[in-house]
Amino acid sequence: MSESQSCRMPDILRTAAGEERRVGVEIELSGLSYGTLVDLSGNLLSGKAREASRYVAELDTDLGTFTIELDSDPIKDLDLQDERLPESVRELGGQAMDVIDAAAEKIVPLEIVSPPLPFSSLERIETLCEELRKAGALGSREAIYYAFGLQLNPELPDLEAPTLVRYLQSFAALYDWLKARHQIDISRKFTSYIEPWSSTYTDKLMEDDYAPNFEQLMRDYLKYNPTRNKALDLLPLFAHIDSELLAEFVEDERIKSRPTLHYRLPDCDIDNPEWHFSTVWNDWVVLEQLANNAGDLAELRDEFRKSRKLSLKNLTQSWPDTCERWLHAKGYV
Repeated sequence: MSESQSCRMPDILRTAAGEERRVGVEIELSGLSYGTLVDLSGNLLSGKAREASRYVAELDTDLGTFTIELDSDPIKDLDLQDERLPESVRELGGQAMDVIDAAAEKIVPLEIVSPPLPFSSLERIETLCEELRKAGALGSREAIYYAFGLQLNPELPDLEAPTLVRYLQSFAALYDWLKARHQIDISRKFTSYIEPWSSTYTDKLMEDDYAPNFEQLMRDYLKYNPTRNKALDLLPLFAHIDSELLAEFVEDERIKSRPTLHYRLPDCDIDNPEWHFSTVWNDWVVLEQLANNAGDLAELRDEFRKSRKLSLKNLTQSWPDTCERWLHAKGYV
């Protein structure tokens, strides 16, 4: 593996409690049958698989338990009368389960969900993605109806409001740059899964004196962004911190409480030889480094606020390009 492909580490590797920080990884893909993906993943991760339910396997490894599943509750639950299923599938009834299975594996993504992984173990995910690509795994670019993502659930250094504000400000400043870096496939651009935050909220967040406590931070965010479908989704974290306050704005049984951010922006372009898990991770590390450098963050926030004003400079220069030059000049990329 070349140096350019290796997973870089941020400066802050431990939580306030002294534990190594962890990150959950979710990989959506197609091109392999469910059984093949379970077997391959078991071999690559040196794990033993057991069937948890239809189309859900749990893989016990030295890193913890991975879940491999077909990402469709109606198919997994096998409720052929469920109205969420296409009518053509429901009409097949119980008389052609092999056809249902074959169709499902072609149009519904398979998903690998990791346990919380120490940052230092992420080269294993890089290797997993590379080997699955060689075995025929397909990503978003393969078909217009594929909208496969690679999602990260990074643990924060601590759960204090000022820390979270710095991460949110860094993401707001870098969103357009990250989106350009990931070259989001058209199939995901047409979905609502990776929407930016409300522009009004972003302006508030980036004010020079924005310093809310956690309750105010949650209320500010949820007033303008009461949905899971954001490129950086905060609802799992808010469910962990104050589920009652979250319920004042959002009720969604799909929200899973966890003490992490939920980064949903990147594609899973796994069949592209130029795409690497490490590239996605390393771009996240740029955000990590910025969030933990107060002076640089203040400078980029100032540049960001200037970019929102009407001026000749802003008419001739895009914010992603300005951001790229700034990051290069500061040594972040």
